[in-house]
Amino acid sequence: MTSTTSMHGFSRLGNGSVNSPSPPGSPRLRHGRSKTTGTSRVAGGGVGEAKLQNFAERLVYLVISAVYRRRGVLLFAPLLYISAMLLYMGTLGLDVVSKDSGKLSAPPGSVYRSPLVFNKLWPLMEAENNRTSDLVMPSFPSVAFIDRVQSYLMSGIRGKFGSLVTTREHLKQVEYALKKTNAGIALEPNGIIERPKTNGFIIIEANGGLNQQRLSEKAMVSEKGIGCDLRLRGKGFGSEAVCDAVAVAGLLNATLVIPIFHLNSVWRDSSKFGDIFDEEFFIYALRNHVNVVKQLPEDILQSFDNNISNIVNLRLKGWSSPTYYLQKVLPKLLEMGAVRIAPFSNRLAHAVPSNIQGLRCLANFRALRFSETIRMLAAKMVDRMVMNSSSSGGKYISVHLRFEEDMVAFSCCIYDGGEEEQLEMDIARERSWRGKFRRRGRIIRPGAIRMDGKCPLTPLEVGMMLRGMGFDNRTSVYVAAGNIYKADKYMAPLKQIFPRLETKETLASSEELAPFKGHSSRLAALDYTVCLHSEVFVTTQGGNFPHFLIGHRRYLNEGHSKTVNPDKRKLALLFDSPNIRWDYLKRQLRDMLHHSDVKGSELKKSSGSLFTYPMPDCMCKQAPVKNEYSNTTN
Repeated sequence: MTSTTSMHGFSRLGNGSVNSPSPPGSPRLRHGRSKTTGTSRVAGGGVGEAKLQNFAERLVYLVISAVYRRRGVLLFAPLLYISAMLLYMGTLGLDVVSKDSGKLSAPPGSVYRSPLVFNKLWPLMEAENNRTSDLVMPSFPSVAFIDRVQSYLMSGIRGKFGSLVTTREHLKQVEYALKKTNAGIALEPNGIIERPKTNGFIIIEANGGLNQQRLSEKAMVSEKGIGCDLRLRGKGFGSEAVCDAVAVAGLLNATLVIPIFHLNSVWRDSSKFGDIFDEEFFIYALRNHVNVVKQLPEDILQSFDNNISNIVNLRLKGWSSPTYYLQKVLPKLLEMGAVRIAPFSNRLAHAVPSNIQGLRCLANFRALRFSETIRMLAAKMVDRMVMNSSSSGGKYISVHLRFEEDMVAFSCCIYDGGEEEQLEMDIARERSWRGKFRRRGRIIRPGAIRMDGKCPLTPLEVGMMLRGMGFDNRTSVYVAAGNIYKADKYMAPLKQIFPRLETKETLASSEELAPFKGHSSRLAALDYTVCLHSEVFVTTQGGNFPHFLIGHRRYLNEGHSKTVNPDKRKLALLFDSPNIRWDYLKRQLRDMLHHSDVKGSELKKSSGSLFTYPMPDCMCKQAPVKNEYSNTTN
């Protein structure tokens, strides 16, 4: 069976050589120091006067000699390290001189050369148009399960609690999806387990965008570029915080009040829990495991003078263990009858007992489903993408494109807009992060940031990457994105490479999108659903959106994420070479795709997140099945 997941790349460390020289002996083992005047021992074993030809050799010799002769000199190691970093970061600039012209040339990555590469290679790409390519779509295992879930999503007959079903067979398939877990948390269609008396009520407050409330403050993407701290929040659905709250409520035998979502200063989205998620279904799905109520009972609220702010707010340390909750939170809960936890960000450890981990799984993959308004429009959009992809059997690819103005500004990367772009980015940075980029001593090296793979990929670069990987011009592509920076300019090449390109604005009418305008979380939910049901998902920048989507795709595809996660350092090198050959570029990109394919279904590591790696906490590993399209196996 072809193996495929999100690509994290192979180790770049080679096997150590068995013939590596031994380290020098410890100074403690020396019985004496040679006192021969005017001589020194040099590499090679000879004794004689060291002939140092230039200042560099003399400096290196003195430093090495001092380190070996005076251990105290090691105290200066931090100073040497800082000096080296300043040299690299640009305080002591190193200019590249062209041997041919003797003129200074730009350091690698400091010039956006992708358009030069595209202009040279486009005729070769055009020559390959309309050729049948069996490389990509069949290389990912064709799992019929996702088609069944898609039928469940798009079917039009309403069942109990808003479930969409058509036939008994569909219902069986849906029930199979809901029971795919080894944590013993599958819902029973009949009967409600009687739960013990509650120990009190828990209120959690989350802030952020769609996945921010899923993850709360953890939703911030930490991608540190050289000289620029790329901690830009990604879109999310508020569910890790919600899932952790469900787990904590189960641990403490408490009743969970529907979480409160605060207005986020970045996304400016006033959506409440019920605007994004189906509240009734959330309560119903958890009924046998955790009690959930929409609001505090009247008698409890009256005991706090009808003011929720009077309820004690417990500020917990991050990644708290279950023991901490039992020792610190439970006594307060029993004493007060209700407690608040705000902010509720990363407040529960990853490692918890399996029954508590099972509650996280149940909440994320079963109880949290989008509101009916979102589900109905999302189903229509998925259906339209499938209809538009008839030439590929209804299969399409989706791309999460992060090239919004704030993303470009915060990355500190330079593209091809010249002084106008620089002025716009300076204004955007000052507007959103006042003074952050003008602090004394801050050094920004755009070229180093790009070569380190930290620059957002442009639509042009995404198009060239996908074409090199084997997607031809008949491929249907869905782009999930916010407001692309200078969309008319930067989206044009991608549309040129892939004419069958769609976005939520082209798939849905302005009338259909009207209720979602001004609500980034709800718009992101539409993108999320269309990407969830694509044959292949392409992530370009990281963040919470792909973090949860990849895990959800693994859950639906028997462990396979069917995701392309490119090596952006390698892409930076390839696209920085205007004279690169098309055959060579294709070979490198298809090798990158292959690395993404061979991983197969990955198990969660001890430090991993079950929201990205649901196996084995939330699902069982399936027996390998041979794939007719591939020679590789899991």
